[in-house]
Amino acid sequence: MDDYKTKARELRKNLTQQERKLWNIIKNKQFYGYKFLRQYPIEPYIVDFVCREKKIIIEIDGGQHNEPWEVEYDKKRSLFLASRGFKVVRFWNNEIDNNIEGVYKTLQKEFGIK
Repeated sequence: MDDYKTKARELRKNLTQQERKLWNIIKNKQFYGYKFLRQYPIEPYIVDFVCREKKIIIEIDGGQHNEPWEVEYDKKRSLFLASRGFKVVRFWNNEIDNNIEGVYKTLQKEFGIK
């Protein structure tokens, strides 16, 4: 467990530009009072963001996630997390960069907010 905590702590210190942009919108219960944690270990994985209350995970993916082995890995990972009761919502880096309003609206829908 310590390895996961250490790795998660390291990732929290080194957010990508897109992770930082989304974090600035959802941190401190700014998104309808929901608390999010970032770079949170759910062994054997570390998820980008999680709202434990709603059991929703947000992942932000770069272009490398288009590689066939990455697609398969992400599918396996999402199935594992779903087996733990979580729903995984994925966004591409370019969605965060170019359509943050659309990302926000998608999150509203996922959280059942009208």
